[in-house]
Amino acid sequence: MIRDLSDRIVVAQRPVRILDALKWDKEIEAQFFEKKFTEFPQVLGPEFYEKNPLKFDADQKIAEFSQIDADIRRELGQFNGVGSIMQRMCREYITVVEMLKARGTKRFSNLSEQLYGSSQDAFYAGAPTLNDLAALVTNALTFIQNQTDSDLDKKVYSSEEAVEKLGLRLAGYFKDNAAKVRVKLSDEIVADAAAGAEFIKLRRNAVFSERDLRILEVHEGWVHLGTTLNGLSQPICTFLSKGPPSSTATQEGLAIIMEIFTFASHPSRLQRLTHRITAIDMASKGANFLEVFKFFQEQGLANEECYSRTTRVFRGSTVEGLPFTKDLVYSKGFILIYNYIRLAIQRGLISRIPLLFLGKTTLEDIRVLNDLVEEKIIVVPRYIPEQFKDLGALSSWMCYSLFLNKLDLTQLAKEYKELL
Repeated sequence: MIRDLSDRIVVAQRPVRILDALKWDKEIEAQFFEKKFTEFPQVLGPEFYEKNPLKFDADQKIAEFSQIDADIRRELGQFNGVGSIMQRMCREYITVVEMLKARGTKRFSNLSEQLYGSSQDAFYAGAPTLNDLAALVTNALTFIQNQTDSDLDKKVYSSEEAVEKLGLRLAGYFKDNAAKVRVKLSDEIVADAAAGAEFIKLRRNAVFSERDLRILEVHEGWVHLGTTLNGLSQPICTFLSKGPPSSTATQEGLAIIMEIFTFASHPSRLQRLTHRITAIDMASKGANFLEVFKFFQEQGLANEECYSRTTRVFRGSTVEGLPFTKDLVYSKGFILIYNYIRLAIQRGLISRIPLLFLGKTTLEDIRVLNDLVEEKIIVVPRYIPEQFKDLGALSSWMCYSLFLNKLDLTQLAKEYKELL
């Protein structure tokens, strides 16, 4: 019964592709550059997005998810754990479809906040917000960013070379599934790389550094592909192979943590993530496309990169509209996952930590997923990075972290004055 309901969700969500429905075509970019960045891109409202129609009937899709939701409640009961997870997925997908119906309107951004959060979100009552995090990290990076480049950051690999090298590394990680995991070139993506269900696409003609390849290996490979393959191996809960918006924060949070745990990350990488928060916050307070574009220019970025990053903020909206807030999940997810790991260790629940890699999971579901593993309804994940397999080493790190967080850095700075 669970497998049947799960499969229905997998099938129902298949044509719902959020980013494909929000993309701006190359013509928009060409016109913007032709006008020397002085006029808005011609993205003026719902009529623009109608040129890129959804690949499904929105009302029918809402009705389909509503019916699955009702059938789950009827067949599994109101308080069944796995049923509650699947019901939430159905309701999230309904919100996603409503958001896509609202492309080019203010409601689009409001629904985006429901799914992905806001730059003003706090982690508990009275805690600093995501925007506070961006300001703090940006300030810290100001003092070190120009002192950290090394040979690892030199762009030395062509896209063809990067495909070959990354493919070999992932084949080594996914040994028994190497044939399924592919790295290929693409002319369609805007970013240098993107992950699909069982492949990673690299943009043709892009140039990569050794650090770029390491980040792609652990972020797109170990986390995104790994959790997909773990989800696909589930015999009953097949929904774990598909990621609704609530799983995005977990996914991206894990990916950023892996970058940091493997020492693959870099100040410029962190700066990119915090700039996303700042730009979304600017747009939520009324900044338009040109103002956010100028913000990125002031960071010393090439105009093409400024356009790409600004587009991420306004896609799905309009050039004078409120933001698409998905890019908040990288930093938000990192904080949520890191704190979950610390608390799990503090409370002796370390066996639950690897379950983050079961598939496209959500933090609030881990307790239920742990019960389902014990009931043998879910199988343990096959692909887990070494940093999460060795729970002893991870626990040691986090135990010190629990203590270090009690220290006042301002007071320490006074004590360390002579040293610094």
